[in-house]
Amino acid sequence: MSTAAPSAPDRLGRRLLQLYVGLTLYGTSAALLVRAGLGLEPWGVLHQGLAKLTGLSIGVVSIIVGAAVLLLWIPLRQRPGLGTVSNVFAVGLAMDGTLALVPDAHSLAVGVPLLLAGIALNGVATGLYISARFGPGPRDGLMTGLHRRTGRSIRLMRTVIEVAVVVAGFLLGGTIGVGTVLYAVSIGPLAQLFLRVFAVPAASTRSTVVAEATPEGVILRP
Repeated sequence: MSTAAPSAPDRLGRRLLQLYVGLTLYGTSAALLVRAGLGLEPWGVLHQGLAKLTGLSIGVVSIIVGAAVLLLWIPLRQRPGLGTVSNVFAVGLAMDGTLALVPDAHSLAVGVPLLLAGIALNGVATGLYISARFGPGPRDGLMTGLHRRTGRSIRLMRTVIEVAVVVAGFLLGGTIGVGTVLYAVSIGPLAQLFLRVFAVPAASTRSTVVAEATPEGVILRP
């Protein structure tokens, strides 16, 4: 007996669930990296540095930076989707919520497991929310937008942007360490793996209400 393909409402429900679970887990994973104290992902370094400078929570800074980056989409003629706007708020809120519950690691015996859990969870989260195809996050869209406008490779755009934010964040007091390096070398393979795991069958027709992102175009993360 053949199994019927999921209906459009069922597929939409799954995509929405993946989007918001993924964004929540992304914020949670970022908070675990902060608590591990062994180095943050590139944008996390900038967020932490700005948080120290302003006195705001790192989650609030993430929201502000995400909104500012989204404004850069205007000259790049990028089209945001539901996932893009949701990313700005959901990740920061989840991050602050997790930081309120999880204490700092005061030893490597605690910090290393937190670091590894944060990186692994980040890969799961990235696969979930990108596979939902509701539009890339603001920072991912900045990379792809610059790629289209300049003709340079996405990888080059990503490298330039992330080196810039790491340097700026470090100068502001953000944490760089072994976790930063480990994240950089492992997040791509992890995210690609979970993109396949959480892939949602594409609908026969596209919605005109939300923008869908091609996972291969934004997964360099990122």
